[in-house]
This record gives sequence, C-alpha cells and structure tokens, in this order.
Amino acid sequence: MILSFAIMLLAVALDQISKYLVVQNMDLFESVPVIPGFFRFTYIENKGAAFGMLAEHRWVFLIVSTVAIAAFVFYLVKYRPRDLLLRISASFIIGGGVGNMIDRCLRGSVVDFIDVEFIDFYIFNVADMFVCVGCGLMILYLILSEIKEKKKNKAEGETDSNE
Repeated sequence: MILSFAIMLLAVALDQISKYLVVQNMDLFESVPVIPGFFRFTYIENKGAAFGMLAEHRWVFLIVSTVAIAAFVFYLVKYRPRDLLLRISASFIIGGGVGNMIDRCLRGSVVDFIDVEFIDFYIFNVADMFVCVGCGLMILYLILSEIKEKKKNKAEGETDSNE
C-alpha cells in the first residue's frame, strides 16, 4: 500500500508543480517552443473532461470522476491486490485523476500545456499522461492475467486427463 500511495502522491505533485510553473510563467494561450516543430508548451485552460469534452457538464463529470477515483482507492485498500502491475496502473489513474480534480475544484478548469506539434492532437497535462499510461498498463495487466488464466486452465486440464 505504501508504494501505491507514494505513486499517487508523486503523480499529484508532478502534475501540480508543472501546472503552477506554467501559470506563473506563461500567459494564457502563450506558446513556447521546446523542440521546434515537435513539441511546445501552450498554456490553455480546459473547462471540460478529457480533451475538452463535456465542457458544459462540469458538475456531472466532477461527480463521475470522484466516484471513479473513490472506487479505485476502495479497491486498493479493501482487496490489497498482490499484482504489482495492477497496483501501479491503479495508482497512476488515481494520481492523475486527483491532479485534475484539484484544478477543477480550485480553478473551475484544468490547466493544459503539453502540445505535441508533429501530430494534430489535443493539448494535455501531466495528470492526463498518468491517467492514460495507467489505463494502458491496466489493459496490459488484464491481457496478461487472461493469458495466465488460460495457461493455468490448460495445465489443469492436462493434469486431469493424465489421471
């Protein structure tokens, strides 16, 4: 559990520090090249959910994300999963969710600033990266656990037929 909470705290800290630095050092809509033609910081404020969706339904999204974060925390605390990949992925999702939740509650919008120029993509933040990577790791965990379960069932089937 300590590792999970440390990951969550690290995710929130990295997210909030990066957003603080952007807000303190950039004007809204200002864009600063980091690697020209590839990556820049562009400060925007997102009133919606992921990638600006549901901007007019802030409270609905706030409630749904609060329930989802609470469900992940409840699962980690109550069931204490042993699988490291599952714990890390859930911790990434929770930490990223909390980071954006802080913005929604305190600012009314989420600070976004990571702008990938070489593809036409939405501007996002560190919390979004934690949520997306966490979801990817969760999918990987589910695939690997399914493979493991099928191998186990196959081995048990072979053992039963040998008896």
